[in-house]
Amino acid sequence: MRIRIVDAFTERPFAGNPAGVVLLDTDAFPDDGWLQQVAAEVNLAETAFAHPLPEAAAADWALRWFTPATEAPMCGHATLATTHVLKTTGTATGTVRFATLSGVLSATADDDGTITLDFPTASLTELEVPRNTAEVAAALGAGIVSAHHAGPYIDDLLIELADEKTVRSLAPDLAALKRISHRGIIVTAAAEDPSRGYDFVSRLFAPAVGIDEDPVTGSAHTALAPYWSARFGRDELTGLQVSARTGLVRTALRGDRTLLTGGAVTVIDGELLA
Repeated sequence: MRIRIVDAFTERPFAGNPAGVVLLDTDAFPDDGWLQQVAAEVNLAETAFAHPLPEAAAADWALRWFTPATEAPMCGHATLATTHVLKTTGTATGTVRFATLSGVLSATADDDGTITLDFPTASLTELEVPRNTAEVAAALGAGIVSAHHAGPYIDDLLIELADEKTVRSLAPDLAALKRISHRGIIVTAAAEDPSRGYDFVSRLFAPAVGIDEDPVTGSAHTALAPYWSARFGRDELTGLQVSARTGLVRTALRGDRTLLTGGAVTVIDGELLA
């Protein structure tokens, strides 16, 4: 069985967010315990498993994502990585539809070689600062400008910080963040200099699901897109996730859907023996 490691939301190897991709030749998923063990062995933020669906189905492939610790309800970078493998191996052409825990998601190869994902836009519920955010502020070690809960397919807190420098230099207490009952904590700020090619920056910490810091998080941008589009008055933006690996995500807000665009590179192609 082939397994590939693909760097997503990047145009070069060893950047962006690496994802494991396993294309199954069965008409159903193996046992959940095996899927979780493979994901734990790969030990990346997510490993994606996909199998083809019958022609009459509402989607082309069934797709699931696993962190090293649990199944994920939504994952952008591993969906982009899976699409990249399907395209580069000639397994699929045109727009690919995936049946997932977040409904049917589609992915389309663009003329410039990038891939655009069509995901549901997150809903944002504002939280009162500081009354509802004291624990988060203490764990982050930074003052909070605004806070929102993002759902329903993700369960993240979206936290705006003072500026890009604060986001980049953040060194949170991960043990304290792990005790906060949400999938992850997205921290963000407007770009210091938009002429550098991005409109906002972000980072995501998710120790509760086995990911101390995610390098580039597509699903988080389903919340970042409506947040910053409302602020800037533009539907199309570019976000830079400023983890150590970094990665660019182009976003286009389309009402209850958000388009996420990025590149991908396969860096490992091997055989899964177990």
